[in-house]
Amino acid sequence: MTDRSTPPVLEVENLTVEFRTSRGTVTAVRDVSFRLARGEALGILGESGSGKSVTVGAVMGILESPPARVTSGRVLLGGEDLLNMPAKERRVLMGSKIAMVFQDALTALNPVHPVGRQIGELYRVHRGLSRRESWDRAVEMMRLVNIPDAERRASDHPHQFSGGMRQRIMIALALALDPDVLIADEPTTALDVTVQAQVLDLLKRQQTERDMGLVLITHDLAVAAEVTDRIAVMYAGALVETGRTRDVLERPAHPYSRGLADSVATGDLKGRRLPAIPGQPPDLLALPQGCSFRPRCSRARDVCDERRPELLRLPDPGGSRLSACHFLTEGVPR
Repeated sequence: MTDRSTPPVLEVENLTVEFRTSRGTVTAVRDVSFRLARGEALGILGESGSGKSVTVGAVMGILESPPARVTSGRVLLGGEDLLNMPAKERRVLMGSKIAMVFQDALTALNPVHPVGRQIGELYRVHRGLSRRESWDRAVEMMRLVNIPDAERRASDHPHQFSGGMRQRIMIALALALDPDVLIADEPTTALDVTVQAQVLDLLKRQQTERDMGLVLITHDLAVAAEVTDRIAVMYAGALVETGRTRDVLERPAHPYSRGLADSVATGDLKGRRLPAIPGQPPDLLALPQGCSFRPRCSRARDVCDERRPELLRLPDPGGSRLSACHFLTEGVPR
């Protein structure tokens, strides 16, 4: 649970993002709010199209505009609103105060420059170091993220590394300037299970040692369980449940969270078909009236067609959980 007595290192308030398309205006993120404390790891979960990546894209200021447009909200980094900051000032903060690890390291890295030069450029631009000093720092960062033979491999280009090693280089780039907040967007999706575990361990260890805030975007509850302290579950562009990771995974309150939790492979399901959430995520241009999850929900009733549920606090010990369901206490194990 976030300590609300201390200022958060990152705070997103009532963020709404729209995209103008040939079919009309799509609200990809609707009224999303969350807080991140220093030293805390927050997981943002949901299926493809739920709004996870658009949310962090708006935070980082990397959404292409047009078609994207932030229509409301604030993004406070250390108390400063990034959305109202001049572009030049915001660019200075990118990397030094907040940084991001992308899903596809091969496309995120520059293919024509050695990786050591790409990491070293951060020190030259932001710290004013010489070319030699910047190169030495880059090699140090590559060693830190466990790149074997770092001094030699700093001269290699991205395509000369495996997927797992490229992702480590992306982490080295993101951590180079010791940011207060690191955002990792599906950082292990393309990796095999063994390499995925190594990358997650690296992220968690660096986050803990640096007392850094971490936002992990994932569709995988097992990944979130491994790394995060708290979870925010998104569906159709909105938050539907938030709380401590253990609470949400063990006692999900929202039917969508329950569906995600039930779909995780466990030992007792060996040889059996995994449960799946019925139906498909909604078309954001034609959201159902009332609750967006209503067409896929086995517990839906008339009120779910008539009124959109608000994100309300659960009557839980500690009071740290929120859920957007008309029937908050139904199906929540005690």
